[in-house]
Amino acid sequence: MQTSQPQPTSTNTGGAAPDKRHKILHIIGQVCKIVLPMGISVLMLLWLFHKVDPDKIKAVIYDGVRFEYLAAMMFLTMLSFIIRGIRWGIQLRAAGVPRMTPVAECVPIFSAYAINLIVQFLGEAWRCIYVARREKVKLATIVGTDIGDRGSDFVMILSIIALTLGVASHQIHQFFQEYPLGRVIEHLFEKWWLYTAIVLFIAIFVIADRKWKNTKFFSGVNLSVRRMWDGFRVLFYMKGRWAYLWFTFGIWICYFLETYLCFYAFPFTRELVEMHGSAYGLIPGLVVFVFGAMSMIVPSNGGLGPWNIAVMYALMLYGVSRSDAAAYSLVVWGCQAAMIVALGIFSAIYVMTTRKREDATPGATAAEQKQGE
Repeated sequence: MQTSQPQPTSTNTGGAAPDKRHKILHIIGQVCKIVLPMGISVLMLLWLFHKVDPDKIKAVIYDGVRFEYLAAMMFLTMLSFIIRGIRWGIQLRAAGVPRMTPVAECVPIFSAYAINLIVQFLGEAWRCIYVARREKVKLATIVGTDIGDRGSDFVMILSIIALTLGVASHQIHQFFQEYPLGRVIEHLFEKWWLYTAIVLFIAIFVIADRKWKNTKFFSGVNLSVRRMWDGFRVLFYMKGRWAYLWFTFGIWICYFLETYLCFYAFPFTRELVEMHGSAYGLIPGLVVFVFGAMSMIVPSNGGLGPWNIAVMYALMLYGVSRSDAAAYSLVVWGCQAAMIVALGIFSAIYVMTTRKREDATPGATAAEQKQGE
């Protein structure tokens, strides 16, 4: 009887190249995610210090700054995060997530803002992953609530921009007409190809989705989109809609007051409060606030760089010198960042201690069962 010899199996290396290519693309993506925002922050800060005299900025900081208003601004920063956490908790419960304690609702918000100081947008991903793992629910559902959370903020910022255009149209027109940066932005949004490219990209993706909807990629995308929509649509029928609405107003009132209170911290911005026609500084405060909010669309580490430059230009519209405006933006951002870092440290301690308790619980339960036997 002739025994068959085992045939040598050929090694299939066809999948090695795609795997290697995928890893390379993943590394490039991660590098861009970290390096690009950091690079933008560094370049804009270098540009900022190139345009102003650092010695004048130091003189402004050491002469006449009232730090009690900066402390009040830092408290409002914390308060806005607490309100955001409680508001998110309403949405999470409507999406089927078990009720968490108020501290547990706020900790992901604290951590997200602290992480965004290091890697832009990573904080949003972290808070969704943290809640999904902590409560053992689908990540896509949590992402959907996050999209709803940011969607409501988007509606608020559009409303505030419309209000600002109504009460400070002269200053907005002045920015687009007299400043090079304003002319560049205005010229960009007049380009027809920008809107054509956006519409074309959406159309191509929709056509491809319909044609290859049964493939692994598009079926996964569609499933995630449905789960995200489930997390988003709870805004329209969830219990506590009115509380969610009032909390939304509370968040943005805190944001505005953070800017407005700091007007009282510097002698040159206190003049804006007393300026005729400024509504006790509320209109200049609104312009500065909107400029700072719009700058956050530029990827950077916690707004560092783009936010400073935007606020500087907004203050210059009201006659504040470049050095004074730069000092205002740097001091306010620095104090706010210090509060965010402190809240991030608190969150890290909370997460570590609660995780240790959760890890210890199964062991204790097993020991009790063994003892009972």
